[in-house]
Amino acid sequence: MAKVETKVAPKRKPILESLPFNKTNYRILGAGLLSIVLGYIALAQPPWNGVMPLYVAPILLVLGYCVLIPLGILYHKKEVLAPPQVPAASQQPASPAKS
Repeated sequence: MAKVETKVAPKRKPILESLPFNKTNYRILGAGLLSIVLGYIALAQPPWNGVMPLYVAPILLVLGYCVLIPLGILYHKKEVLAPPQVPAASQQPASPAKS
């Protein structure tokens, strides 16, 4: 019987260059958490058939859970690519036309 050679994949090193979230992500997530907390506070107001528990609380909770938290997780700032720089030696001034 022939020997079967097994290939061992090299271990990948974890990339720790930067964190996945930046300052903007944390602000959006904080706004989502604040919206959720305010929604539950509005939901706990005494008259159960009042405006706060019936209208304001569901709007705040849906805004927090369905809009702000996913937006905070998925938001990624677009990086602006710099235009390619042309070396100064290749740029020649336009010569005046001879008549």
